[in-house]
Amino acid sequence: MSIHRPGRRAVLKSAAGLALAPAALAGAAAAVEAPPPGKPGDFDFLAGEWRIQHRRRPSTGAAFEAFEGEATCWTILSGVGSVEELRVPSRGFMGMGLRMLDVEKKVWSDHWVNARSGVVTTPGQTGYFKDGAGIFEADDFDGETPIKVKGVWDRITDNSCRWSQLISRDGGKSWEDQWVMDWRKV
Repeated sequence: MSIHRPGRRAVLKSAAGLALAPAALAGAAAAVEAPPPGKPGDFDFLAGEWRIQHRRRPSTGAAFEAFEGEATCWTILSGVGSVEELRVPSRGFMGMGLRMLDVEKKVWSDHWVNARSGVVTTPGQTGYFKDGAGIFEADDFDGETPIKVKGVWDRITDNSCRWSQLISRDGGKSWEDQWVMDWRKV
């Protein structure tokens, strides 16, 4: 009479609650939907001259400040990249958005350069377009506090779009608008 003794790995997985039937594992994997692949031209809507109405919170929970700005945007490298020069004359502010498609991974990255520092943000947000909206996320810090940052491009038409930045201080359970930009093509 032989006695079946499970291997060490099976015992550890069982103790950790990880011993699942293969069918259950396959179902769980199918439930996690991969984001749609990025493709050249996803940011073509942004090319042109824009006037922008900004609403920005100077700090968490504060009231929004409103101000106007403008931008000039170009599609580069046959749609693999997009460059934005943002200007806010009333605040003496300028910056540049750089969006690039990793052609092999089919994922967009979105980086920012403040003209005051000239430093490209790293890591930039990475994301994709789904159902007419671009969703870009990154882990970052507010001082010493870890936060999640989400940038969303939506309401995209031939002559308008909206970009909003949201912040989560609880690991993505709740989000607060930090900056909303309503774009109108000139």
